[in-house]
Amino acid sequence: MEKTENRPLIVVVGSSNTDMVIKVDHLPRPGETIIGHDFMTNQGGKGANQAVAACRMGGRVAFVARVGDDSFGRQAIDMMRNEGIDTTFVLPTKQAATGIALIPVDSKGENSIIVASGANALLSEDDIEAARTLIAQADIVMMQLETPIPTLVRVARIASEAGARVVLNPAPFPPEPLPEELLKCLTLITPNETEAAMMSGIEVTDDASALQAIRNIQAKGVQNVIVTAGSKGAFTTEGDRLVCIPSERVQAVDTTAAGDTFCGALCVGLSEGLTLGDAIRFANHAAAISVTRMGAWQSIPHREELT
Repeated sequence: MEKTENRPLIVVVGSSNTDMVIKVDHLPRPGETIIGHDFMTNQGGKGANQAVAACRMGGRVAFVARVGDDSFGRQAIDMMRNEGIDTTFVLPTKQAATGIALIPVDSKGENSIIVASGANALLSEDDIEAARTLIAQADIVMMQLETPIPTLVRVARIASEAGARVVLNPAPFPPEPLPEELLKCLTLITPNETEAAMMSGIEVTDDASALQAIRNIQAKGVQNVIVTAGSKGAFTTEGDRLVCIPSERVQAVDTTAAGDTFCGALCVGLSEGLTLGDAIRFANHAAAISVTRMGAWQSIPHREELT
């Protein structure tokens, strides 16, 4: 896809981590030591993953984040620049190391993730004020919850006041409810089934419960809700009607960046004028390709692969 500056700007605000991934036969139980197989070190973090996914899907992307002033942080910035992402506001700090994620992946492609936030926890409201002009120019601003919530509230307020669409992937979900001020600035939120239950008080087990969960979340002030349900697809609404858009059937080997690929592709689809339903189908296709590959960035497809 031709890259021109006429494309809508997508600003991703979020985390950048170095992922340390090991293949295992099964995920370890408490107290269990197991022998793993292949090991790899990847660039990751939900924010960085979503920025890369949006860029590879053809979006014009800028990333706002904190990394450590260390080899992992410098590598992350270099690799994002090579992807074509604007890293002007990917800010190194000497106060903390670049974030780290430890990820065992089992034989079915399922994973567990332990994150040491490091520099991600230092992304501040002052950093967001420094990037105010960039954020205000965006068509879509996309965020996650691996950076401080007060910082995200500031992002959402700036973006909403400027007329940008604000998208939140609410992961990892915090123990406390999300602030009302944040929710009322959101154009779209994309919880998975667990996150939707935590937000709505409704366990998503069927169509009726999915619809009620979405309605409960919308009652908090969010305009649009997509509940992602893995192999079952994604739930959203059209007027009073629940819509389930099925995922594509593939043989998964690693689901590490599937949700982030979905979010990045979704925002590109919306920025290109797709309806919400068509943007979900576009995102499902990208995510289906990603789970057939190991790794985070390594698994994220390019636009030309979505044929």
